[in-house]
Amino acid sequence: MSRKRATRRRFLALSGAAGLTGMAGCADQIRSATGTGNGDSSDETTDDSDDSVPGLADGVPPLETEFNSRERLRQPGKSFDDFSDLEPWTVEQGSGEADTDTVFAGEQSFKLQSNGSENVVAQRSLGGEDMTETDLSFAIRTTTPESITVNLRLVDRFGSSKVYSLREITYRSPDIGWFRASPGVFQQSEYEPDLDNLDRLEIQLLHSMPEAEVWIDDLRTHETPDQGYVMLSWDDGMLDYYETAAPLHDEYGFQTVQAPVPRWVEQGEDGTMSRSELIERQEAGDQIVVHGTHDPIAETDGSEIEGRLKADKQWYIDNGFEGANYIVYPHNSYDKTSLEQTAKYHYCGGFNQAGDVNTTNVYGFDPLALPRTIGHDLEISKRCVDLAAAHNQCTILNFHAFDANNTMPEGDYETLLEHIDSADVEVITFDDLWKMRTSNR
Repeated sequence: MSRKRATRRRFLALSGAAGLTGMAGCADQIRSATGTGNGDSSDETTDDSDDSVPGLADGVPPLETEFNSRERLRQPGKSFDDFSDLEPWTVEQGSGEADTDTVFAGEQSFKLQSNGSENVVAQRSLGGEDMTETDLSFAIRTTTPESITVNLRLVDRFGSSKVYSLREITYRSPDIGWFRASPGVFQQSEYEPDLDNLDRLEIQLLHSMPEAEVWIDDLRTHETPDQGYVMLSWDDGMLDYYETAAPLHDEYGFQTVQAPVPRWVEQGEDGTMSRSELIERQEAGDQIVVHGTHDPIAETDGSEIEGRLKADKQWYIDNGFEGANYIVYPHNSYDKTSLEQTAKYHYCGGFNQAGDVNTTNVYGFDPLALPRTIGHDLEISKRCVDLAAAHNQCTILNFHAFDANNTMPEGDYETLLEHIDSADVEVITFDDLWKMRTSNR
């Protein structure tokens, strides 16, 4: 990206000119792609101008999307392992087998199961593979999404490792399907691994359930961007944001994204922002995105989902909100049916939410199943920022109101903003992330 990061020092030098960028979402608790396309992606966007970015709105967007983002961006980057041959793989713990009936792409997927409550570990030799400045993504499907972590662990010949981790999956069963994950780095050995001479790749399934069942397919590689990114995600359109958080963002020159609840705005719910206050924040640079009906969408009858999505987006359009192409699922709830319908009205959103570090790489994620971290703890949030800076990945941090148990206190939040301002990261919005994702690298 060509725009320089807006720092507090730069902001104060710009005669009060404010920029605001971030992202919106919802976190109530701390606790898939379909379509066409195969082989290496050829739909790369190389022109950096906004006019060349498919689906990027100039002003208030239309009701329906021009294309299904999950189909068009289904297989970004380059193929690394399509699992058509499982001979290189050994299952060290649990069990694994080829499945020709349940596939994301190609002839078969890699089905992994636990033996009861134990974790699952599968590995393959890399034989000195060079994965310097390389990120990973994979297609995943699971019948047991409730309490599971999926790790990709790169190990060099000396045992030093780098772990990419999808910390939690909030895809709701039983209506399950595939989605693509491109998790960021969760941890790395004290002695950095020799990434240009790797020994092996491990897939780890960590869980706290009676059993775990996961399908992995279409492992792909991606370029690593030149820097790290942070998105500040505020849900529900609370007045606390307008009165307390927004002035802090203005001071630092940070933009954020908000996801207000239409019914609360219309009814003038106590403690929520009005439409005029939301418009004021949009004019200041905030991105106002769809949150819609504040009930879990996965619990909505399948025949009613499209009508709900259509009516929700129309409200944001009618009220002049320019971020309506993006969506934050209430309660982080979604399933196969809702994803299929959501793609008709939105290009990007999510989330798979966790109370721990849960970051993403910027070129390989499922456009409608992003991960994010609950901003309830200062140290966890600072670690998210530090990992984003160290490994050039993106962390999406979610907040609601300072008196909520899923949001850190005001003093801690200001400390976090200071930390972000001093870190080698750029604060971005959905628009910024969408531009990177559509490059399909």
